Amino acid sequence: MNSYKEKFEKMRLAGNLAARTLDMLTENIKPGISTEEIDKLGYEFIRDNGGFSAPLFYRGYKKSLCTSLNHVVCHGIPSDRILVEGDIVNIDVTAIVEDHHGDTSRMFCIGKTPIKANNLINVTYDSMMKAIKILKPNIKLGDIGYEIQTHAEKNGFSVVRDFCGHGVSTKFHEYPNVLHYGKKDTGTELSPGMTFTIEPMINSGKYEVKVLPDGWTAVTKDKSLSAQFEHTLGITENGYEIFTESVKGYHKPPYL
Repeated sequence: MNSYKEKFEKMRLAGNLAARTLDMLTENIKPGISTEEIDKLGYEFIRDNGGFSAPLFYRGYKKSLCTSLNHVVCHGIPSDRILVEGDIVNIDVTAIVEDHHGDTSRMFCIGKTPIKANNLINVTYDSMMKAIKILKPNIKLGDIGYEIQTHAEKNGFSVVRDFCGHGVSTKFHEYPNVLHYGKKDTGTELSPGMTFTIEPMINSGKYEVKVLPDGWTAVTKDKSLSAQFEHTLGITENGYEIFTESVKGYHKPPYL
């Protein structure tokens, strides 16, 4: 029996709830809704399904989700900001079930969005999936970053350096850090039982970011658009398992 079997069972529960939360929100994310309302819907869904929202009160954070719009790279705080036609927004959800964390995010397009924004979203999703598809024991963390960086830069976009993926299980953030740029065959070697996130943040302009005075919201310095997708996954004996797959088969916009 795999020594990590019980851990993976709990990661599946947490990941499934986080994914179902995003599935539920998909029907509600449209012009006219505020990010505060999205936060409330997410909080209630996680609570009503036996979980806890990990971001709530984490290091003083006062909301249950992160809602990052347009040039916000990550950690956007839900507010009375109304979503309007042309916006793009990342919704980041982390659910705790039986002390384990499922951490995932997806991009959403509000109405008709610009072609450049759509291209950015597609490349960001594809860069994450290219990195996931190589996962197996004995590859190295640098290989993950290499896949993402190569695909993003080939398409004329840049990879954020200031934030990264992370180990996750009973703690929200733990070892190892998973950089989204790097060189092949460098860094920590993957082994069965490891659980972590891959969550590339890709910018349409330069990769530099700054954090606003609220201490959370990270934005592109050049005000260019930013996109992100995130999955929580585990390394198996011969490959990987994604814990945060959409139950409804939603992967990237448009979610039909």
